[in-house]
Amino acid sequence: LDEGSKIPTKKAKHVTKFGKLVLEDGTVFDGMGFGYSNVVFGEAVFNTGMVGYTEALTDPSYSGQILALTYPLVGNYGVPDPSAKDKDGILKYFESEKIQVRGLVVHELSMTASHWNLSMTLDEWLYKEKIPGITGIDTRALTKKLRMSGVMMAALAVSDKEIDEKDLKKKLTSTTSYVAEQFMDDVSTKEPRIYGNEPDVVVVIDTGVKNAILRNIRRIGYKVIQLPWNSSIEKILSYKPKGVVISNGPGDPQKCTDTLRTAKSLLDKNIPTLGICLGAQILGLAGGSETFKLKYGHRGQNKPCVNLDNNQVYVTSQNHGYGIDPDSLKKSEFKLWFSNADDSTVEGIKHKEKKCIAVQFHPEASPGPFDCMFVFEELKRLMGEEKSAKR
Repeated sequence: LDEGSKIPTKKAKHVTKFGKLVLEDGTVFDGMGFGYSNVVFGEAVFNTGMVGYTEALTDPSYSGQILALTYPLVGNYGVPDPSAKDKDGILKYFESEKIQVRGLVVHELSMTASHWNLSMTLDEWLYKEKIPGITGIDTRALTKKLRMSGVMMAALAVSDKEIDEKDLKKKLTSTTSYVAEQFMDDVSTKEPRIYGNEPDVVVVIDTGVKNAILRNIRRIGYKVIQLPWNSSIEKILSYKPKGVVISNGPGDPQKCTDTLRTAKSLLDKNIPTLGICLGAQILGLAGGSETFKLKYGHRGQNKPCVNLDNNQVYVTSQNHGYGIDPDSLKKSEFKLWFSNADDSTVEGIKHKEKKCIAVQFHPEASPGPFDCMFVFEELKRLMGEEKSAKR
């Protein structure tokens, strides 16, 4: 490379702090703190993806959680420009407007970041957004514990001075549990947002939507109207939508009572609808099935799902801690569409009579494989726009 085309490189600077991660069962992990000095509490979860920390950290589905990444080296490609937008004004590299996780846990933070699209280092980004991180801990041991015992509440402390472990444990015992938290007012838009100017509209009910979902609805040729999570059916119908998408998001679907009420109306009126992740669970509940909290959830980019229509396996990107009870589907309005090849959990459902489909995985990926982009084409088919997608 000549002098003018060198790949940008930056060194970490918000590092070498004290760091401590404490789980609610009393387990303590000591490491090096980085990012912002703070104490946070949240549900400890793990993601098995090898790349994509930029997208993962900005995914609203991680609201209320302390995220551990199992891939051992993190931060080597840094962070792209957080203000970059596409032609529609949707953020280009980020899944929302801020970091959504409460804290980050890694085995080894790269002290140097180098990438053609580098804007800042991972520790610099965390510092700017007031998020603590810890590095130098045994993430394998942490992951095995969460797999064996299930996800649990945790405290993450990053400080410029020694951390009082006893005080941290005491505060953890009195903190609000993840299952008791309400997330929608934090993750959902407060007012309608409009992208594009096509005559045909798809309404997105925002229960914590990722920007990639908006980008993909634009990709298949529709104007997007992003509405708050508690929008009424009357508000939705006022936009005369061709179809509706209920998005991903954090927490227990049974707490999204307003969205659930709207979902029932969408089914009753037979409006073409796609549910993604939390949206799938909400539609499942609206159709008479039941949901439950998974022991440790599915978070990663290589989750195999079987499409029962053609018996083909697709590799999917996932991030969820709740699921639809497979036994409850039998008495519901839905039939099984996708099944998880690892543990036989429900990964997709189709309404037996109405124009409604839902997937538990993320067809938009970001990060992850693009195997299931055809799900958006299936929504297009439901809206009467084209024949069934070839896949």
